[in-house]
Amino acid sequence: MPKSRIRKKDDYTPPPAKQATAINLNVGRSWVAPVMLALFLIGLAWIVLFYVTDTRLPIESFGNWNIVVGFGFIAAGFVVSTQWK
Repeated sequence: MPKSRIRKKDDYTPPPAKQATAINLNVGRSWVAPVMLALFLIGLAWIVLFYVTDTRLPIESFGNWNIVVGFGFIAAGFVVSTQWK
């Protein structure tokens, strides 16, 4: 039986490299940390004020929903924190 020809593979040449562009992550995100911390502190202060004033403050007509409002501020702080780079 005749021997088959061996085909030599061409050497691998990588495609020409594209020039990488530098990404500046610090542009336009300086507002995130202060807003996040402010929302955390407002939420915490809201809840503490609610308990310290025996449910009379910050808004008496809300009743126990003041706790939900405080945690809402804290949750908003976590939402804003996802924008931090």
